[in-house]
Amino acid sequence: MGISPDNVHGLVLAVSSSVFIGSSFIVKKKGAGGHSYLYEPWWWAGMIVMIVGEIANFAAYAFAPAILVTPLGALSIIFSAVLAHFILKEKLHIFGVLGCVLCVVGSTSIVLHAPQERAIESVKEVWHLATEPGFLVYSGVVLVVVSVLIFRFAPLYGQKNMIVYVGICSLMGSITVMSVKALGIALKLTFSGSNQFIYYQTWLFTIVVVFACLLQINYLNKEWDSQNASQIVTEVCGFITILSGTFLLHRTKDMGNAPNSKSSPETPVSTKENSTTSANTEEQQMAIF
Repeated sequence: MGISPDNVHGLVLAVSSSVFIGSSFIVKKKGAGGHSYLYEPWWWAGMIVMIVGEIANFAAYAFAPAILVTPLGALSIIFSAVLAHFILKEKLHIFGVLGCVLCVVGSTSIVLHAPQERAIESVKEVWHLATEPGFLVYSGVVLVVVSVLIFRFAPLYGQKNMIVYVGICSLMGSITVMSVKALGIALKLTFSGSNQFIYYQTWLFTIVVVFACLLQINYLNKEWDSQNASQIVTEVCGFITILSGTFLLHRTKDMGNAPNSKSSPETPVSTKENSTTSANTEEQQMAIF
């Protein structure tokens, strides 16, 4: 199955976004930490590069499905690692290299098997999907958890445990992706001659995008203050490696359990043992999280 022209456009924009965003992290690392970064020329240079990358990423959502664009953001990790090696003189050890390879393999697989996006005629269609009970419940849970993290855990544990800031950015990112997708479609249709800004839904999506992006930028800068690029790459790639291993364990836990017509009378016992092993494997996987 070939890749559609829109997917190609989205792919190019997403990869370009990763290049700019990955570069911005390195440039901003030359600035200071805390909120004093607002007075650092290097930080503003990095922010400008990141804005260019985010614009490209935003445009990618207008052409390609989110399942193609979002995972390609992992490529920014690789560009950060390469630039950190040459600019910041930081060494990337073998585990980080392995994680980067997994990012490339996963991104390639996603690109080759990206689905065709269904045609959207109006931003109202996206609004209808966004106001379904399931997504509304999810959004409510996300906002509650993010509020607890910001007002309860961030002041106490934010500087000690990176997972607090990661949780805030990641949870808000899930809302941002939907809103960016909706706004990107609205702009694409508007430029095609069908003005979508006459609908209030478009403006609501715009407000969500602006608020969520500003929130993530603030906590993303706090997140990287105390770490160098090599540590960041290693942690993210390590997480990807763990997920990959867990996925493989889950997918292969039942291999060899299929009944065999030529098996001996002891086969039921063997099957029972395999089932027990499978249950133990699932318990071990849950323990990882």
